[in-house]
Amino acid sequence: MDFFIVIVISYVVGSLPTSIIVARKIAGIDIREHGSGNAGMSNVVRVIGLKPGIVVGMVDILKGWLATAWIPIVFMASGGSEGGDFSLVRITAGGSAVLGHTYTIFSRFRGGKGVATLAGVMIALYPIAVVVCFLTFGITFMKWGYVSLSSMTAAVTLPLSVLLLPWAGLPPVSHLLLFFSLFVPLFVFFTHRENIARLRRGNEKRFDRATLFSRRET
Repeated sequence: MDFFIVIVISYVVGSLPTSIIVARKIAGIDIREHGSGNAGMSNVVRVIGLKPGIVVGMVDILKGWLATAWIPIVFMASGGSEGGDFSLVRITAGGSAVLGHTYTIFSRFRGGKGVATLAGVMIALYPIAVVVCFLTFGITFMKWGYVSLSSMTAAVTLPLSVLLLPWAGLPPVSHLLLFFSLFVPLFVFFTHRENIARLRRGNEKRFDRATLFSRRET
């Protein structure tokens, strides 16, 4: 019963439609009807501005972290356990928050792509891997200027980091975490399937000002 409560609460926390709330409060618009139509940080930056976008991103990351690091401990009777069962609870709670963000119950199940919330989950589970993924994201973004491509590249980097970082002397990770990390790029590619189609057509929106490592288009 405690496990079910954790999953439900994590989903509800993840469902908080941050970008939709911020866009309505600041600009009086439904962010899903503007820009790329995505209810996420990058579209808020594109349509409303950088500062509101940062607020959205930070809250979305916090949702994933809370669901993974805090909610299981508070609502599980065995919250102090460090065993495999509790690891499963934390990973499942984090995944539930990501699903809540992507399919928010508060807005007809139309949410964001889940990348920022996934980052919050991984910060709670294995933060050093997030650093590697963030660097990958940043390099890709400054090279090509596409948030979608950068997010997918970072997602592919995650399981590689989880698998290879122990070779650099870091503690080995659990099989549950490795399995979860392998699932992440599949989920991110699925939520970015429309972006992939636009990238193939050559009409994906990008941030030209971010392309520091290549010549800007004229």
